[in-house]
Amino acid sequence: MCVATPVMAKSLVCVWDVAGKTGDVTSSAVDYVVAMQKNGVEMEVKGYVDERVAIEDFRSGQCDAVIATTLRTRPFNAISGSLDSIGATTIVRNGKIDIKASYDVVRKVIQIFSLPAASKLMVEGNYEVGGLFPLGAAYPIVRDRKINSVEALSGKKIAAFDYDKAQGVMIQRIGAQPVSADVTNIGPKFNNGSVDMVTLPAVAFKPFELYKGIGTTGGIGRLPILIPTVQIVLNKTKFPEGFGEKSRQYWVSQFDRALHFIDVAEKGVPANMWVDLPPENVPKYVQMFREARIEIANQGIYNKRGLNIIKRARCDVNPSDAECATKTEIE
Repeated sequence: MCVATPVMAKSLVCVWDVAGKTGDVTSSAVDYVVAMQKNGVEMEVKGYVDERVAIEDFRSGQCDAVIATTLRTRPFNAISGSLDSIGATTIVRNGKIDIKASYDVVRKVIQIFSLPAASKLMVEGNYEVGGLFPLGAAYPIVRDRKINSVEALSGKKIAAFDYDKAQGVMIQRIGAQPVSADVTNIGPKFNNGSVDMVTLPAVAFKPFELYKGIGTTGGIGRLPILIPTVQIVLNKTKFPEGFGEKSRQYWVSQFDRALHFIDVAEKGVPANMWVDLPPENVPKYVQMFREARIEIANQGIYNKRGLNIIKRARCDVNPSDAECATKTEIE
């Protein structure tokens, strides 16, 4: 008698990409699926342009894993979710943003999260973080480049993702007005003047047609407010034991590829749209971000342990910074 061998069903990975099927996140996800076949795990990709729907399909069990922004996936893991805190990975040297060093902080944190010793931190209930990679520094993008200081933002309307409560807190701290938005409508709201400012990475420039809102009067300030990342979150009951660690280590190996995508996206923005901030203001803003982070953590929105891990990475990269006189960011 012939007994059929049971065939393991393919795991479904729901992938959000701002640029749809042609985007860098999707192409990275497809390569991930191929790489994970070597670990005996068969997966297939389902693409989404609306991130909220991808997350809901994952929550409801229609997907076994989801690839989406850390701001959206933070509820699945508060520690890894802290990487996308305001100014948490920004390094300043001699009054200037050191963007290369800032990405080094992101890399170090992702490496820490991928260590076998950190594997317990990457699990909450049935959810496990299967990796992270940077989407690119998020810059303040304004319709009028006269808005070039915190003072000038007073009373202005700034788009805020309502699923990231920290944005609303920060906007109100500077006396501006948060306007609820999500990835499906943030572009049109900026372009039609419903908001004066958005904070987005360069990868959003073309898909959201932000050049329409920037026009001849607006600009993009070279001050990263945070470096958003993308997270892979697994329903760990659907994958073999030990898969999460292999997955995290794979994504560590993809960091430089992500940096290449970011570089291409930033070079795709016309040079005349970038605006450098007065160097004397930069340290002041970074300090303001730090104060906001601590306040937001004390409100329970940011994870304190996560912020302390990131501070250690910042001080590894830039040990001469005054903040490195103390070990922790927050008790």
